[in-house]
Amino acid sequence: MNLFRSEEHIARWLGSREPGATIPVTTLADLAVAWWDDRLSSSWVPHARAQNTAILDELGLTGEFWVLA
Repeated sequence: MNLFRSEEHIARWLGSREPGATIPVTTLADLAVAWWDDRLSSSWVPHARAQNTAILDELGLTGEFWVLA
């Protein structure tokens, strides 16, 4: 994972290479909370793939990059 200041910064860093998935840091923070917030609960159980896919979908993280194997 790399953090960048702007789309222009990404373009300079990439040069002629194609970018992978890029998301705003606010979306990354929302993903972290949705994915990990319940981990310290005494009743925690691992998320099912469908639950994790729903988290990604709710955050608008769709497309080939975000498909869980």
